[in-house]
Amino acid sequence: MMVSNVSHLLSVAMLLLSEGPAGLYASSALMGFNVGFVTSFSLSYCGEVCEPKLRGTLTAVLNLFYFAGYLCITMLYAVTADWRISVLYTATLSLVNAVLLFKTPDSPMWLMSRGRTDEAKSTFNKLRGSVGEEKCAVEFRDMVRYTSEMNLKNLPIDGEKQEMSSIKDSLHRFIEPETMKPLRLLMIMIFFTNLLSGIPYTPYLISVFDTFQVSFHPAWATTMYTAFGVAGNVLTICSINKLGKRFLALCTMATCSVCYLSIGIVGNVLPSSPVTSWIKIVLFFMSTFFSSMGIMPIIWILMCEIFPMRSKNVGAGLSSATYFILSFLMTKFYLDLEMITGFYNTFVLFGSLGLIGLMYLHFQLPETENKTLNEISEHFKSKDTKCLVLTTTYFLNVQQGIDVMMPTIIIGALKREGDNTVPGITDEQISWIVKESKRP
Repeated sequence: MMVSNVSHLLSVAMLLLSEGPAGLYASSALMGFNVGFVTSFSLSYCGEVCEPKLRGTLTAVLNLFYFAGYLCITMLYAVTADWRISVLYTATLSLVNAVLLFKTPDSPMWLMSRGRTDEAKSTFNKLRGSVGEEKCAVEFRDMVRYTSEMNLKNLPIDGEKQEMSSIKDSLHRFIEPETMKPLRLLMIMIFFTNLLSGIPYTPYLISVFDTFQVSFHPAWATTMYTAFGVAGNVLTICSINKLGKRFLALCTMATCSVCYLSIGIVGNVLPSSPVTSWIKIVLFFMSTFFSSMGIMPIIWILMCEIFPMRSKNVGAGLSSATYFILSFLMTKFYLDLEMITGFYNTFVLFGSLGLIGLMYLHFQLPETENKTLNEISEHFKSKDTKCLVLTTTYFLNVQQGIDVMMPTIIIGALKREGDNTVPGITDEQISWIVKESKRP
């Protein structure tokens, strides 16, 4: 995390010294790299040092600071009216961060993995507010057991070289259930979250509000869009500990899907009027509020919780990279999709996909609130076949429905005048199709 401050200062210097598009592109690329780089480590650190019952709440606060950074740079530009001066002022934040990180202790889990048990115990006690060893003994013992299991898996096998064992262990991490299952869950969840949180529409908000035919200036609608996002995130901080992440994720995804489907139906079916305009803008703001309240912050919280310690940094890094890559692709190709399907049909498409994602999360997303990292890791170690079994039975029922209805389709087609697909067939022979299909 200390290195990220250096890269930020370097990107600021490149921006200030750039005299053409090449310099701007290079500095933007470095800033993008820095965002992805620091995200994985900051999320991993938060997941390791936070108390289980407060981990979700404290990690959700990270999104508020993201919005604070957004407001900071926009306010600086509004005051100075010079983007170079605004960028220069942001360099002071890196200096403050460097001082704070210098005084920030290492993660107790990291210290434990390096064999520094006494230092880990002292740091852990400080992070819990110096409440005394007896009050946090259970959590510390669980951390010791969890770290010991991870270290045992890292031990080289007798007769093999340390280097080969390390390479094999690194590759093996990604095929273990406790790494692959969380990674797959997060990548799929990120895809559906980006669809339902307005990511594809964000660069084109002014155009979206113009299409909605809002009765006020679209710039105000854009401001309200950001305000609803902040309000939803604040409510997440207040409610996540009581409601749980699973409940919040499922409810908000369902709400966003319904809002998107409703916008698409209203836009396609009802004639344009002030009433329908207000309906669409209210539904859009509702989707913004609920996505910021649930699915959007929860994916970042899960990044710091569901990966085992050995692969936490890499897993969180891959997940955050997936988020940014999908965000880029969705915004890049949104206009092409709108041209093919139509504006309101994009809402229908995203809402329908959201319902598919809701079914997936219903079976796959565990409740991680107020659970230790060891308990979460144990959940993903188990080979849970519940979703597979239920999905198989569901598709079998679909197949049965097809088998029952297929004779009706065939008979209707054969009795239609001019159908010669089966020449010479009589009504008596057609009736046998029904009889054979009903035979058990």
